[in-house]
Amino acid sequence: MNLSPAVRSYDHVLLDLDGCLWLGDQPIPGAVDAVTALRDAGKSILFLTNDVRNPPEGFVSKLWRLGFRASLDEVLSAGAAVQFVLAERPGGTAFVVGSQALVDHVAESGWRVVNHTEFAARADIVVVAAHDDLVFDELRVATQAVLRGAELIGATRDASFPMPDGLWPGTGAVVSALETATGRTADAIIGKPEGPMYAAARDRLGPGRILAVGDRLEIDILGARRAGIDSALVLTGGTTRTEADAADPKPTHVADSLSTLVLP
Repeated sequence: MNLSPAVRSYDHVLLDLDGCLWLGDQPIPGAVDAVTALRDAGKSILFLTNDVRNPPEGFVSKLWRLGFRASLDEVLSAGAAVQFVLAERPGGTAFVVGSQALVDHVAESGWRVVNHTEFAARADIVVVAAHDDLVFDELRVATQAVLRGAELIGATRDASFPMPDGLWPGTGAVVSALETATGRTADAIIGKPEGPMYAAARDRLGPGRILAVGDRLEIDILGARRAGIDSALVLTGGTTRTEADAADPKPTHVADSLSTLVLP
C-alpha cells in the first residue's frame, strides 16, 4: 500500500495510543489501515504511550483486540521508560504510587519496592503515576517519604488523557498533589515530553530518521521538538485545528487523523 508524501521519507514512526490510535476501547476510524500501510511499506513502528496503568503485555493485547498488529518490543510506555532510567542507576529502596504494572517496572529495574512494609515512608525514591485504584494512604506515605528526603520521580506530567466521555485526570494531577503536600518540585519527570522517554525510544530503534505522531501539542509535539525529531499532530484527541494553527512550536505536519496523515 502506498504512503502519503508526509511519511515516506522516515525510517521509524513513533505512534501515540490514546487519541491517536484509539479513544477508550474504540479504534479511531482509519487508524488500523494506516498502521498496516506503514508496516507494508517497511517502516519501523514503536507505540509510545504515557499511559502507565497497564504492562506492555496489556497494551499488546489491546492493540491486537482492536485490530492492530504489535509485538512486545514495539511498545514503550512511560513505565518502561522509568525502568530504563532506573536500571542505569545504583539500586535502593522505592515506594511506588501507581498500578501493579509500574510496581513491576520499578522492581525489574533492580530497585527494591518497599510498598506495604515498615520501610515505605523511608524509601530512597518515590515513583508516581495515576492509576484507577489510587487511595489516600498512598499519598500519605509518599508525602512522608519525600519530606524525609526521598527523591520524587513522576512518570509523566500529563494533566489529563482523552476518553470517550471527555478528559480524565492524569499522572500530572497526582504529581502536583504531592508537590503541594511536600512543598517540593519533582526531581525528575520521565515520560513525554521529557528526554528520558525519547532516549529509551532511540535505544529500541537504532539509527534512522524518526517521525513522532501524537494528538497533544504540549506532550507529543513538544517532546519531539526537544528530542530533535520531526512531529505530526493528529486532531483526533486533545487538540483542535485552531490550537494547531496557533501552536508554538509548530508540528512538522498536521492531519485530521492518522489515516489522513499516512494514506495517500
